[in-house]
Amino acid sequence: MYKVIDTHCHLDELDDIDSVISKSQDAGVVALIACGLDYASNNVVLELASKYKNYVYAAIGVYPWTIPDASDNLDREIQFVADNIDSAVCVGEVGLDYKKQLVTRASKDQQKEVFAAMIDIAVKHDKPLSIHSRYAWKDCLALVSDAGATKAVFHWYTGPSSVLRGIVEGGYHLSACLAAEYHYEHKRAVKDMPLDHLLLETDTPVHYQDHQAMPADTVRVLNAVCELKELDHQQVADRTTANAKQLFGLSIA
Repeated sequence: MYKVIDTHCHLDELDDIDSVISKSQDAGVVALIACGLDYASNNVVLELASKYKNYVYAAIGVYPWTIPDASDNLDREIQFVADNIDSAVCVGEVGLDYKKQLVTRASKDQQKEVFAAMIDIAVKHDKPLSIHSRYAWKDCLALVSDAGATKAVFHWYTGPSSVLRGIVEGGYHLSACLAAEYHYEHKRAVKDMPLDHLLLETDTPVHYQDHQAMPADTVRVLNAVCELKELDHQQVADRTTANAKQLFGLSIA
């Protein structure tokens, strides 16, 4: 059994979390980073991190898709992250999403303002960022880099190789998910990303093709990464786990 860490999941969206955690522990998953998206889910992941201490760790943030519904309370959303970041290991899930269905409701400029506020909190508190960057890869990298953020992971990356090179040069991380089994752009990114800046994640409970991810599937992600990079399972498990522990400051065995 290999020790792995799921660096990006949404436990607050699941039922019977005790069972989910038990299964992930049985699979060799030694820690979970539970990501919030807004005021409500941020509260829940903080509660989960307190309940499952030293196993579940909270990441809190304002996610671009939550901006339209929170437009009248964005200041409260942002302030909550600032006020509670010391209880979290990461600012996330945050970033930009330029999908047309969102941009018509939350403009690129509005998204950038919120993301900039999240980056500012991360920099001030020396926390990493967990970044959603769909169709906005270049802008996400530019905002993070220009703000002087030194710790960031680009989650489920499917962008161009030119931006990936910038991610590598910036010393940032990339997290592989189950899309590494089938998605061309994500497979290419995982293959090209140096192992010493690669992480594993599931983005639970998202569906990949016909499968709904759970934290125990981190082992499947490990398998996909090993196949893509033609590396030994123990080597990839040890390295990605060490990467996660260092980036998020996890004090686990």
